Amino acid sequence: MDPVSVGLVGCGSISDAYLSNDAFDCYEIVACGDLDRERAEATAAEYGIDARPVDDLLSDPAIEAIVNLTPPSVHAQVCTSALEADTHVYTEKPFATTVEDAREVVDLAAERDLLVGSAPDTVLGAALQTCRTVVEEGRIGRPIGATAIWTSPGHEAWHPDPDLYYGEGGGPLFDMGPYYVTALVSLLGPATRVAGSVGAADDERTIGSGPREGESIDVSVPTHESGVVDFDSGAIATLLTSFDVQGSTLPEPAFELYGTEGTLALPDPNHFDGEVAIHRGGEVEAVEHTHEYVAGRGAGVADLAYAIRDEGWTHRTSGTLALHVLEALAGIRDSSSEGEHVPIEADLELPPALPREFPRS
Repeated sequence: MDPVSVGLVGCGSISDAYLSNDAFDCYEIVACGDLDRERAEATAAEYGIDARPVDDLLSDPAIEAIVNLTPPSVHAQVCTSALEADTHVYTEKPFATTVEDAREVVDLAAERDLLVGSAPDTVLGAALQTCRTVVEEGRIGRPIGATAIWTSPGHEAWHPDPDLYYGEGGGPLFDMGPYYVTALVSLLGPATRVAGSVGAADDERTIGSGPREGESIDVSVPTHESGVVDFDSGAIATLLTSFDVQGSTLPEPAFELYGTEGTLALPDPNHFDGEVAIHRGGEVEAVEHTHEYVAGRGAGVADLAYAIRDEGWTHRTSGTLALHVLEALAGIRDSSSEGEHVPIEADLELPPALPREFPRS
């Protein structure tokens, strides 16, 4: 098929992962833009594409889709601008900083008959698709629960500009939670309600590396967040994400799904590959991948491109899925402040599993 012409907005560190991925022929990143013009020009020179003002990218009719890699606080704004220019859009996670903004983006896309997609796309990877096959084949019986734990001391230890992790749209739940909850929804189906407690160890952090080393930054979001997610299937998941843990004896990742006939050891949902195993009765069964390896960030853009070109293709990393996941994450924080379960209102029809071989062109 003819490749979809893509413009990339936001030339921060994550842009390299998208621009360096040449695994797919179904789309082509032809230009990039950033509010920092010099950064955009440096990125364009490195990857042999055009550097353009952001407004030009968003309004250019030759650009069929935008990849939105801006900070979380403006994800919804950039998505809205792209859609208003009749351009499809794929955004990094979190989909938006509020459920209301996310819902408006999804509604606008539907009104204009456009597609909006969102990370994480790791759910398209061979490992998590293999896990879905295991569950659907009944190899662990009926799923009854899951545990998902991700902890660290905080991104300021290594990231040269960690401010976005501690401001609007940040915090460990919005940063890492999308990987885990998206994976769980893909395995267990839609969530129905959540409960949670959240807090923060400090109101400021000190940058530990790079040109800003030693600089203090404010913390305006929770940094230790614990939740429980109930699914329509009856399964119950326990979720913990934290920037306040200095060390742990738990395996990485501490991510597993419990069934009536076995426990499925899940891979790190921040990656596309990883080991999959079934534990039962003290024995461990390694599970060979049932799906082809999908190489790196960009699988979600490919998913969007196929959906644009092929009416028969199911858009799996859709805004509808991202909205559902965001509502669960935001609901955990709301539950903490309200002291009660929060229902999930966003409807979701779980898309089918991927074909065993992900098409590339």
